[in-house]
Amino acid sequence: MELGLVDLIVFLLFMAAVVSISLYAGRRERSSEDYFLAGRSLTWPLIGFSLIASNISTEHFVGMAGVAFGRVGLAIASYEWMSAITLTFVAWWLLPKFLKAGIYTMPEYLQWRYDSGTRTIMATYLLVIYVICFLATVIFSGAVALNAVFDIGGFFEARFGLAQDKAEFWAMIVSIWTIGIVAASYTIYGGLKAVVWSDLIQGGALLLGGAVVAFLGLRIIGNGSLIEGWIDFAKANHDKLHTVLPWNDPDVPWLAVFVGGLWIPNLFYWGLNQFITQRTLGAKSLAEGQKGIFLAAGLKLLIPFIIVIPGIMAFHLYSKEVPSGDGAYPYMIKNILPAYLRGIMLAALAGAVMSSFNSGINSAATIFTLDIYKKFVNRNADTHREVTVGRYATAVIVVIACLWAPVISSFEGVFRYIQEIWGFITPAIVAAFIVGMVFKRIPAIAAKVALILGVILYALFRIPGWIMKSSFEAGTIIEKSAKWYVYKFSTIAFLHHMAIIFIILAIVMILIGILKPLSVVKTFPTSRINVEPYRHRYAVGIIIILATVALYIIFW
Repeated sequence: MELGLVDLIVFLLFMAAVVSISLYAGRRERSSEDYFLAGRSLTWPLIGFSLIASNISTEHFVGMAGVAFGRVGLAIASYEWMSAITLTFVAWWLLPKFLKAGIYTMPEYLQWRYDSGTRTIMATYLLVIYVICFLATVIFSGAVALNAVFDIGGFFEARFGLAQDKAEFWAMIVSIWTIGIVAASYTIYGGLKAVVWSDLIQGGALLLGGAVVAFLGLRIIGNGSLIEGWIDFAKANHDKLHTVLPWNDPDVPWLAVFVGGLWIPNLFYWGLNQFITQRTLGAKSLAEGQKGIFLAAGLKLLIPFIIVIPGIMAFHLYSKEVPSGDGAYPYMIKNILPAYLRGIMLAALAGAVMSSFNSGINSAATIFTLDIYKKFVNRNADTHREVTVGRYATAVIVVIACLWAPVISSFEGVFRYIQEIWGFITPAIVAAFIVGMVFKRIPAIAAKVALILGVILYALFRIPGWIMKSSFEAGTIIEKSAKWYVYKFSTIAFLHHMAIIFIILAIVMILIGILKPLSVVKTFPTSRINVEPYRHRYAVGIIIILATVALYIIFW
């Protein structure tokens, strides 16, 4: 696909607008509260769109659409729809606790609930996972999408006379570093406020671009008619338009979706993950934070229609031409978009990458500065010094993520990779928070044991399956042997493993609490934030839950 002059002008104007507005918004960030939490001044539209723009990236356009293109189909939408219910729970129960305590980071909450060591363990986990899993995956999948849609490798072949493999390699490297440098430029300068304003613009472009692709896809299937397109599409892909798969499905088993493991990553991601919670911690008030979360929950119900459904459309239209699921959405864009929309879609894809990437690097820098640097390096650092360190940390994190990103290409499926790696820390962190909130006398040693044991158990559960996969496929593992049973257990859905590990950790923590209970219940600080809740929080939350249930009934 060759970009025309109009396409390039649209793209450049969009990127210039994002950078300019973000730099302007972050021009007065002086204190650490300004830089890391936008001066606790965020209103609900900014919070809601920032949550969605930070969450949805090309890992969804490439990875989630790719999963939908394959065997799983619409069932992968459960990650989005169940998130709406999880967000409602966060607004009702978790956010009030965090804002009342006035915390800056999620590891900081663990210090008040348990002790300093627990805070350090979580901070370390998040920093490592953010860099090697989240940030690297976002920037890699963004480069994949941009290269596939706009054939940057082909340009390198023609322009520089490179062999195809070398052209693809250098196209990937150039795309990765371009995305990283542009996203880092305004994030380093303006902090969280710059991030959320860029999210507002890029989030809108993202939703619009996805809607345009879905619209055009239906028109092509229906020969110009949207209604006929949907009828033909639904009839031809009936087997892929189900949200409920067997309980032992390796990817999205119904048992994990409704009563098991999916709730563990959802609770962590939307309620305990610094990358997401940072924009709610920066809310002007509890009511603004809750309204922003409800806006995000409502938008999550729409996301499958502009990402998952088009992935299935790509299967409908191009199943014989697309070699892998990760290339399905980009291939569809390449073939259905008219020339005058290419620049807009390029801007939407680039915006999707940068929204998630800049949010991630800002949150990672926040954790490094407040949970590592100030705790171990300079306890007396003033707010000016904290902002300076945060800016340097952001730059270093960007460089590491860009260097690691090409490694992601050796893994099978972007979306599967990111979900698998998060599993190392997710059950443990959820157990430390939730058990500690419910049982007030759980001691710090219980949380530390859970945080360490969780990583060990997940490794024991999952890694044998990764190691033995080639042997099993080659038929060298004897059926019903010890190795066979180990492999079978290691390759059940990772969501089931998460649920099992969470239950084990919760039991361990409760037993330790019974044997060595706290003599005095921990107390939390009181913030100066207005913590008067949104008056319609329960009514709005119930509407979101009912809407989610209705979607499952329709697409059962």
